[in-house]
Amino acid sequence: MKNRRLHYLLLTLAVLACLLPFSGKAFNVDDTLFIYVARQIAQHPLDPFGFKINWFLDAIPMAYETRNPPFASYYIAAAASLLGWSERALHLAFLLPALAAVWGAYRLAQRFTNLPLLAAAATLLTPAFLVTANSVTCDTMMLALWLWAIIFWIEGLEPEKPRYLAASALLITLCALTKYFGASLVLLLGAYSFARRRRLRSWGWYLLLPILVLTGYQHWTKAVYGLRMITFAAHLASGVRQATHASTLAKTLVDLSFVGGCTLPALTLAPLLWPRRKILAGFVVSAVAGFFISTGRIGLGQMLWPFDFYSHWFLVGIQLTLFICAGFSVMALAAADTWKRKDADSLLLLLWVFGTFIFTGFLNWTVNVRSVLPLIPAAGILLARRMDALRVTSMRWRPAMLAISLALAGAVSVWLTWADTELANSARTAATLIEQKTRNQPGQVWFLGHWGFQYYMESFGARAVVVNDPPHRPGDFLAAPDYRLLFETRPEFVASREVIQIPMRLGITTIRSELGTGFYSSDFGPLPFAIGPVPPERYELIRLGPKTGP
Repeated sequence: MKNRRLHYLLLTLAVLACLLPFSGKAFNVDDTLFIYVARQIAQHPLDPFGFKINWFLDAIPMAYETRNPPFASYYIAAAASLLGWSERALHLAFLLPALAAVWGAYRLAQRFTNLPLLAAAATLLTPAFLVTANSVTCDTMMLALWLWAIIFWIEGLEPEKPRYLAASALLITLCALTKYFGASLVLLLGAYSFARRRRLRSWGWYLLLPILVLTGYQHWTKAVYGLRMITFAAHLASGVRQATHASTLAKTLVDLSFVGGCTLPALTLAPLLWPRRKILAGFVVSAVAGFFISTGRIGLGQMLWPFDFYSHWFLVGIQLTLFICAGFSVMALAAADTWKRKDADSLLLLLWVFGTFIFTGFLNWTVNVRSVLPLIPAAGILLARRMDALRVTSMRWRPAMLAISLALAGAVSVWLTWADTELANSARTAATLIEQKTRNQPGQVWFLGHWGFQYYMESFGARAVVVNDPPHRPGDFLAAPDYRLLFETRPEFVASREVIQIPMRLGITTIRSELGTGFYSSDFGPLPFAIGPVPPERYELIRLGPKTGP
């Protein structure tokens, strides 16, 4: 008991040490969408999506733009009512879901392994967890609810404890209302329960609660917003996937790359986990795959951005090799564990890992780290189970090597979190500079681009460009990240043009097409992150002038 209390304390301190230094991070990527919904909730609690947003060059109802249910935004609205709407206030509020997720990983791992602290540390010290937890989106909250739903379900199943099962059913429902992927817990826990109890019993009734609530949610969104939001999100994801035309092989390899990059301990611990011959075989296969992708011999489909990383094929290929190899390791851990143990617990981990893998690569609209996040605790538990067995049977067990491997994975993960914070802050800096340059000038300020840049531009009164009515009045300003300047302004309509450059100094990045990195979407590249020379962030500020030619 004392050891457990000490472990919880150590994990709490580790979470705070990893995330508190970045609590002033600018809002980034989809943070903007969740905050806008939260502000709507603060004014109209029963109408979370009752407004329009211009996210892609046209103002449309938020219900058609968002891909997520509103529970996380309700949490933001509640936190903001107490702490305020600042970046630091909301990031501090999201420390609670991060802590709950790490505590949940430890609590759940106690059932599966004698090394639960290792499993929790392998969950925390990953790029997927630290970068995602350093946001104000739904993903870390969903993970926390997911883990505690499994904990209450397992502890309430045998002998049957109605209160535990009811609590789990409630947590599954909240998980699904935080992110739709949470609904897959019904299938996961149903399969686990059937494997453990061998027949359908009264526990099956508890799994009806999330189904009934989500069915009601579908009818409610249809009545209020004119669409069933869950099926709409699924249909939209299907359409986007079909439009990319990526091959099954390409999707599988990119999926493996993201899984491996997200679970860095699987890479750094590989020398302890596997015999050298298996590591060599996995490395050779991964190297061939990395070479074919980085040189364009395996087509990735129609990405949104040019394949700039082909000019850096060697650097991208090396990192692809490592990440794909680590991805193979995670999948092999799940398969080997099930083959060896053949019990309900190993089946749960197998379905958890492979189910998330299939959703990320073949059902979601794109491969991204946030979709991989749910399998991170399962991978940590599998690593701990493997190390638990090796501790007894293998001469390769070295506690010092274990600590060094975890520290290396943690160092890279914190480095990447710092770099993602620098990237997010660059959009806030650019918006601030643009506001200063246009503050006392006549004319309206327009902008292209979204994510955090949209949040900060709109905060000082700039307007998003509408594609059917682009800015054209002399004296108006147009600001945009250089990659978002979707149309060329003819010289005779330009009174002045200024380029704002913000250097990226950390040598690692989550988003950069030149390095093949697509942490938030594989449309940017096949790597979840990359180490290398990161170009500066560039923004253009154009002032429109009178037409001087015919």
